[in-house]
Amino acid sequence: MAPTVEASPRIAIFGAGAAGICTAIKLIEAGLDDITMFEKSDGVGGTWRANTYPGAACDVPSHLYSYSFASKGDWTRKFAQQPEILAYFEEITDRYGLRRLIRFNTEVRSATFDENTGTWRVVTDAGAEDFDVVVSGLGQLNRAYVPEIDGLSQFAGDMFHSAHWDHSVDLSGRRVAVVGNGASALQFIPHVAEQASELTVFQRSANWVIDKRDGEYPGWRQRMFARFPATQRLHRWSIYWRLEANFALLRRSSRAARLLERVITRALEPVTAVLPSEAVIPDYPIGCKRILLSSDYYAALMRDNVHVELDHIDHIEPDAVVTVDGRRHEVDTIIWGTGFRSTEFLAPMTVIGRDGRDLNEAWAKGAVAYLGVAVAGFPNLFMLYGPNTNLGHNSIIFMIEQQSRYIVEMVKELRDQHLAWIDVRRDAMDRYNVDVQRRAGDTVWVASCDSWYKNEHGIVTNNWPAFTVTYWKRMRGIRRGDHVRRHRAVAATTSPELRHEIV
Repeated sequence: MAPTVEASPRIAIFGAGAAGICTAIKLIEAGLDDITMFEKSDGVGGTWRANTYPGAACDVPSHLYSYSFASKGDWTRKFAQQPEILAYFEEITDRYGLRRLIRFNTEVRSATFDENTGTWRVVTDAGAEDFDVVVSGLGQLNRAYVPEIDGLSQFAGDMFHSAHWDHSVDLSGRRVAVVGNGASALQFIPHVAEQASELTVFQRSANWVIDKRDGEYPGWRQRMFARFPATQRLHRWSIYWRLEANFALLRRSSRAARLLERVITRALEPVTAVLPSEAVIPDYPIGCKRILLSSDYYAALMRDNVHVELDHIDHIEPDAVVTVDGRRHEVDTIIWGTGFRSTEFLAPMTVIGRDGRDLNEAWAKGAVAYLGVAVAGFPNLFMLYGPNTNLGHNSIIFMIEQQSRYIVEMVKELRDQHLAWIDVRRDAMDRYNVDVQRRAGDTVWVASCDSWYKNEHGIVTNNWPAFTVTYWKRMRGIRRGDHVRRHRAVAATTSPELRHEIV
């Protein structure tokens, strides 16, 4: 008689971006194929579908911003642009037959755990369904942030966030205000400067910017990678180790970082001869905020039609942005380059775990998660690109692959051991987070700068504070003692002793 094949748990994946796609593939390869993916947009790609602003591109080299199991030898540029990255994720989706699993134009409203059944009730704008496992692939950069400024709603011109670029607006001859100078703004400002008659960039502080050194891959090299895959793998790993070494620059005691600051400052002397030094040279150590890459940003700022405004915005009028010194900057278009609500993980979705615990309330003082993947009191709920898994020096795709592998192992245990649920122990999660914050305290991220790496309490909630190899080692196996499990045969009304253990 053939051995009985255990049925796959019912799995819901929120989001069809890089993280959701990766995890779906790995689950299917493990025989865990009862999957439903919920995607709020009309296609796959996540942030690479949403962000279509001029100049949108990756700041991680192309050959490392792709799955290790689905390499692409014919990247056309060292740093791929948005259309090519989106095409890659669409091709991977089709190659692995994922579209049949995805419900497009469907946004998740809430997820509530039922202790009696060991299932999650997932409510979307299309209805409600029950699942055994929930995986969030929503990540950290999915909700655009626009600051609350007096008079914002009274502005009479065109206004949009870079993550929702309005391509119907022709910027030719316009007086444009760009608010913010982060990674996205750095990419689209040169394009806006070429079109607008006047461009005013409102920035709170300067960024450390390094020459991107982008360029096309010649055809012969693309053909070599295709014909000899080993050369492409070698190229990929050389990029990985070069970027991995950069974490040393993020330590507070890094002498190399101080030397790099001096080198960059000296290289910017031609720029500071034209622009105020405070508009160009940061007053915080390199790495405290995201290090940016560009080869055309400073040239754009030095154009005759571009003005950098350092005074803070006081309010907005129908035809102007007014700074705190009372000056009116007349504009007819405002573009928000103000980033994302990166520390509000899973919001505005409501997630209710055991004993009616609300995840947003549990994270009121800062998001924490065991390995960045699981939260105590929320069984069978796993996250991708969760708290303390962002990187300041390497590729997030690498981190996502480690998390996907870990989640697959957890779900396989659920199936093979006939478990109703697995939950991380609170003491294990707390120990892990203490270690993460101890490591973070040794990095430059805790220095005095306003960064999306930290929450309003100054706690580093976004970044992984070590080499990615360290994370890879930590994710290689499940530590059984860090989890509690409930078998399906166990009654829903657990003893006080067991309840004390798992709460």
